[in-house]
Amino acid sequence: MDYVFTPPATVSVPVTGLAARFPVHRIYCVGRNYAEHAKEMGFSGREPPFFFMKPASAVLAIEAGQIGSMAYPSLTGNLHHEIELVVAIGKGGKNIQVADALQHVYGYAVGLDMTRRDLQNEMKKQGRPWSIAKGFEQSAPIGPITPVAQAGDVEQAEIYLQVNGQDRQRSSVTQLIWNLAETIAHLSAAWELQPGDLIYSGTPEGVGAVVPGDTLVGHVDGLADLTLRIA
Repeated sequence: MDYVFTPPATVSVPVTGLAARFPVHRIYCVGRNYAEHAKEMGFSGREPPFFFMKPASAVLAIEAGQIGSMAYPSLTGNLHHEIELVVAIGKGGKNIQVADALQHVYGYAVGLDMTRRDLQNEMKKQGRPWSIAKGFEQSAPIGPITPVAQAGDVEQAEIYLQVNGQDRQRSSVTQLIWNLAETIAHLSAAWELQPGDLIYSGTPEGVGAVVPGDTLVGHVDGLADLTLRIA
């Protein structure tokens, strides 16, 4: 097939223990899905889950044992980190039942939802979409995907982020308001999930700003760490 220009290469993420890579289709993110984070953002209670999206081109894939580099983005003076457990979908489906949802998971990874918080706050004030705050280049750093069989019990895992060796965020996946299976079920009612979809499942409390020169280390028990330096 001929194209009017050369199509971009497929965005992909490394897989632990394999030479083959995970091709990315779409990126879904769950908003305010840890109770304490919801409180720090001014909300409380178990509100219905809501979602926003990032383009696949936002992925910044970091190899195991490597230090990724993220350029400080334009138009912001308040870049925030949000550590997340990422769910990698291996089998698609629509209207997936909660009881069946985890059968659609290929694996898990540590990710960061990087956010231009000042732009997000301005968009909120104006009642406008958050895309400029969430969907910019390199806004979705992610470490290697660990297949389900090797990942252990991620639903009981500790999750944390350190910046320059100091704790910024620390919680447990057990604190999710909507657990992984419930999140997949809700998403699949609105979109037909496809192999290659990534779901950033929410961030715990402690989000904050980073500046050039900072080094971030994200951790979820049983998964490869993510290490990122802000350039």
